[in-house]
Amino acid sequence: MAAPKEQHREFSFPADAPERLANLCGATDAHVRQIERALPVVIANRGPIFRVTGKSAAIDQAVKILHALYEATESVTLTPDQVHLALTEQLGPEALGNSAPESHVPQDVSIRVKRGAIRGRGANQQKYLHQIVRHAISFGVGPAGTGKTYLAVASAVQALEDNQIHRILLVRPAVEAGEKLGFLPGDLSQKVDPYLRPLFDALYEMLGVERVGKLIERNVIEVAPLAYMRGRTLNDAFVILDEAQNTTVEQMKMFLTRLGFGSTAVITGDITQIDLPRHVRSGLKHAIEVLRNVDGISFTFFEARDVVRHPLVAKVIDAYDRHEQAAKAASAHE
Repeated sequence: MAAPKEQHREFSFPADAPERLANLCGATDAHVRQIERALPVVIANRGPIFRVTGKSAAIDQAVKILHALYEATESVTLTPDQVHLALTEQLGPEALGNSAPESHVPQDVSIRVKRGAIRGRGANQQKYLHQIVRHAISFGVGPAGTGKTYLAVASAVQALEDNQIHRILLVRPAVEAGEKLGFLPGDLSQKVDPYLRPLFDALYEMLGVERVGKLIERNVIEVAPLAYMRGRTLNDAFVILDEAQNTTVEQMKMFLTRLGFGSTAVITGDITQIDLPRHVRSGLKHAIEVLRNVDGISFTFFEARDVVRHPLVAKVIDAYDRHEQAAKAASAHE
């Protein structure tokens, strides 16, 4: 039996209240995008005329939510929290977080930054960019040189430039080859800086050193070790947790539960380069097991063939993988 075809429905709101229409859509259509993330629909509008594309049942739900939110604009300024509540009332809490089907994902995600357009190289990088656009929480897991961190930073920069978020947070566990922050000289920012250098390098390339410095001064870009995230709730932010293989299980759970309304989190890491003590389990490895099938959370797994550095890097990764597999096989037979 053939699946029901997609339909289109057009309707309009009063044309004499542009302030209410702007309130309904949100800054850079953020409220409309929030509805699209919760429902398998595409919403377009030109002034007061709206067009919703999708399956009939999803269109019905989207139209009801839009009308309910428009009614609310008569007395309140809408926030992501209020849009979330309207979605919950219409769909139920269990339905939220489900991503739109792949047919609604743009086929070519292009990120506009100072140096030009950034596109995914190869299928896995393209998929990764799609996942970040369509999910509140995305994991990028794989070896060095596959673009996990770079593309996450690029996505954060575009979200900031498009006013979809108000700030970028760069987070990293303070674990590096068994050393901790205390031995380093300087204040907190100076202690953390070496650990976040890959993130800063990407930001400098995309925004320029001077502008990055000004955004840090204004706290639009914030740098924080993972331990300092406890107790916070992050709204309207793009949060990147880098080197997540060095989080503990408790730290990963703490980080993921910091996410507030209008925020996006991208978690990157390489489970073959864990610097935790041997008896401590990696929070990233545990999260892959626990969250792999949770709706609204995406995982992109990179391999040696996705490496975009020197060709020898991919060969090095393959050689280490083969050696580790041989060592495991040998120990299993002992």
